[in-house]
Amino acid sequence: MELLDIVDENGKPTGETVERKTAHSEGIRHRTAHVWIVRKSDEGAEVLLQKRAMNKDSFPGRYDTSSAGHIQAGDEPEESAIRELHEELGIKASVDDKEFYGKMFKDSEIAFVYVYTKPVNIDELTLQKEELDGVEWFNLEYVYDECRKHNQKFCAPVGGLEIVRRFVRGTGL
Repeated sequence: MELLDIVDENGKPTGETVERKTAHSEGIRHRTAHVWIVRKSDEGAEVLLQKRAMNKDSFPGRYDTSSAGHIQAGDEPEESAIRELHEELGIKASVDDKEFYGKMFKDSEIAFVYVYTKPVNIDELTLQKEELDGVEWFNLEYVYDECRKHNQKFCAPVGGLEIVRRFVRGTGL
């Protein structure tokens, strides 16, 4: 049983918990942590997206956030983000490796968004096969446009992509 903190509109835990399944079925506000891996290329910024495993209960086989997960009851957003990055992709990050950029709101979820800019060679990643079938680099603007059009190839949240775009513009990446 996966327990999540119920949170207020600012993402602060209320002291109550809820099972993940109940949070989703009843629209109870809870937290997630999203890590977006970005790099600079000759064609502009690129984002690494994971291809969700075909056995996932939501959006199987579609491209999503580089790494993301629910924040377990009692956990903090940064530790959850670092744990998910390691579990899903085998990347050992620390608080100093990424920059906290902001948070977005999506469907009763308050997602804490992090950007990871250290070099990542996808051939050297250790993928969590239960969660994802692969990873691929995509042009950030292409993904943003396609997600806004609801292209069924992607399920990455537009709000997260908007935060990444602001980060890229602000840093000149």
